[in-house]
Amino acid sequence: MIHCSSCGGDLEVARVHCTRCQLSYDGAFGRPRLARLDGEQQRLAEDIILAAGNLKEVAGRLGISYPTLRKRVDALVASLADLGAADEVSTRTMLDAVEAGRMTPEYAARRIRELSGG
Repeated sequence: MIHCSSCGGDLEVARVHCTRCQLSYDGAFGRPRLARLDGEQQRLAEDIILAAGNLKEVAGRLGISYPTLRKRVDALVASLADLGAADEVSTRTMLDAVEAGRMTPEYAARRIRELSGG
């Protein structure tokens, strides 16, 4: 779930929990780009990876034409590019906040790593 079922707004991860030691962390945790795609685009990305990039195979598995799949792939690429551009803006904003003393370097570094999937 990436959107609020009540208002449709974006959800943010606010708590993570270790199943091994039962330790929990509360805070603001970012999600990597692929996790911020909608469910349909996540499934398409997974299908492409599992087919080792063979789009004809993916089209066959999904029962759609190659041109239809190509449009979906183009939309997926555009979504990832938009998320990447937004991440660059967020990164710059966080670095500016560090320079101005409004954010600690450690916190900014953690959030920037989270944006890139680290």
